[in-house]
Amino acid sequence: MKLRHLKNVAKIKIITEKCTGCGICIDVCPQEVIEIANGKAFLIDKDACMECGACGMNCPFASIDVKSGVGCTSAIISGWINGTEPNCDCSGGGSSGCC
Repeated sequence: MKLRHLKNVAKIKIITEKCTGCGICIDVCPQEVIEIANGKAFLIDKDACMECGACGMNCPFASIDVKSGVGCTSAIISGWINGTEPNCDCSGGGSSGCC
């Protein structure tokens, strides 16, 4: 089962000018967030990114910028376990704080 992130919060960016299309990012991404086309990596499912940082840490050309842990990955996992939508309570209505 592919985990889903909160919509539009994943902090990942591909710097295409640096990318050589080597594909290492695809090999290490557990969520199949990236594909290679025309010799460059591009995001195909940004909301599936768990911000683990594997793609950025393993890119030999520093072409991926990912801010690990800023998108409430624990909310995704909790939602998956409980069968609910991910919610880190960033609305300010709860006591758990924001991501």
